[in-house]
Amino acid sequence: MITSPHNEKLKEIRKLAARRRVRSRSGRFVAEGEDLLSAADAAGWEPVVRLCAAGSGLAGEPVAPEVLAGVSGLRSGCRTLAVYEERWAVTAVAPCVYLHGVHDPGNVGTVLRSGAAFGAGCVALGPGSADPFSPNAVRASMGAVFEVPVAQVTSLDQLPRPLVALDAGRGEALWEITSTWVQKAPTFLVGAEREGLPAEILAEADHIAHIPIRTHSLNAAMAATIALYEVSRMAPA
Repeated sequence: MITSPHNEKLKEIRKLAARRRVRSRSGRFVAEGEDLLSAADAAGWEPVVRLCAAGSGLAGEPVAPEVLAGVSGLRSGCRTLAVYEERWAVTAVAPCVYLHGVHDPGNVGTVLRSGAAFGAGCVALGPGSADPFSPNAVRASMGAVFEVPVAQVTSLDQLPRPLVALDAGRGEALWEITSTWVQKAPTFLVGAEREGLPAEILAEADHIAHIPIRTHSLNAAMAATIALYEVSRMAPA
């Protein structure tokens, strides 16, 4: 049983949880909690390291509960955590959500969760978007990070067409262009809530669309969720 907070496995877990650079270099990330680890098990992800609070009856190498709490982002609520190898999709698959400059890891994780709910083929990350394998994104995904493929792209040419840019108050109403999606599902281009999509991204889109609302804008995760719902609604039965 691990009883020291200076254990080498625990030191590495602290670094993975705290630093994106460490995650990128090692290609590993941390997931905490029974629900997330159950989702990983169901999706066939094998942990590199799996720890559990001693006496919990859970699978994994036992750790003194107070020591596990000290390494956990959940603190006293954590009974188990694990380290996994990151998985990146080679090709983006439609229906897809492309996130450009979405800095909030909670939004990235929520988009993954919506992607799992509505059958997204992929979530693609462009420049400036948060790490989908950060602790906050993994928690917000509610396990969807183990189910929905995640890709990194440097060019819109890497995304399935048609490209539908979501831009508040501009272009067609989103549901006015859904009839074409039965034949070919789109990639939705989503920017940060404050900045939106840059002009060069809008210029490359096949369609510019907005979600008619009574306020100025929705955050990125909410906009992506509504768009994915529209795709699922138009999918053949």
